[in-house]
Amino acid sequence: MPELPEVEIVKKSLDRKIKNKKIIKVVVRNRNLRTKIPLNFHRFLEKKVVKKVTRFSKYLILNFSNETYCLIHLGMTGTIHILEKNHINKITNLSFYSYINLPKKHNHVEMIFKNFRIIYNDPRRFGFFKIIKNFNNLKKKFIKLGPEPFSKKFDLTYVLKYFLGKKKDIKSFLLDQNFVSGIGNIYASEILYFCKINPKKSVKDLTSNECKNIIFYSKYVLNKAISKGGSSIRDFKNTSGSSGSFQKEFKVYQRDKLNCFRQNCEGKIKKETISNRSTFFCNILWCKIQ
Repeated sequence: MPELPEVEIVKKSLDRKIKNKKIIKVVVRNRNLRTKIPLNFHRFLEKKVVKKVTRFSKYLILNFSNETYCLIHLGMTGTIHILEKNHINKITNLSFYSYINLPKKHNHVEMIFKNFRIIYNDPRRFGFFKIIKNFNNLKKKFIKLGPEPFSKKFDLTYVLKYFLGKKKDIKSFLLDQNFVSGIGNIYASEILYFCKINPKKSVKDLTSNECKNIIFYSKYVLNKAISKGGSSIRDFKNTSGSSGSFQKEFKVYQRDKLNCFRQNCEGKIKKETISNRSTFFCNILWCKIQ
């Protein structure tokens, strides 16, 4: 599943392409995504001008000139492709997942602009589109989600208050979108490595300094991933045709049994399952914290 950095890169790429452009036609080939696409979806979008493309957490938001919106969530396997008119498209995929070119199957939604098309492909159909008719409804959509790591609200006061009286491990909290929005499994492991915190450590046992480090390194790791173009776990490409390269800098993720990168550390990266997700950490760090 794409995490905040990958969705941010897709947002930037999509915004450069469709900002101030009019959607001429919409074709829905399959309404049966995670939630069924409304019957009036094409009528709602057609002839509208995309004012800009924004993002909250892992959601893409098409902002229209009449203050209405379309939410897009990529789910597990959703990808967005751009096909130029009268051009051979060597690379079409804006997303980090799967094929660099548009597959022949599972192309569920197509938005047609003057000189190009935007196509949504999703084999597992866990993604969705949602029409939002005003700004208040947009705010309501996200009201139960926690702040993004970059938000001023994600500060020490918020974190300490949220953790108060709770016993769950910190790795699970970083994956909990009600606590903080946008962090997924890849970056949670990387953040905790930089913090030198055991992923299984209960939040009730975290010190104030450890909480400060979680806030700081959440921003640090995600910003670094965005600057590197996302993580190319599965051939991430953006509209410039560039691959994301943050995976080359992973300290722990998918490095099971390899040497720890930390200076003067003789540890190996270990893999365990926490909250049904693969978790990676240095075994020396693990032993020291226990």
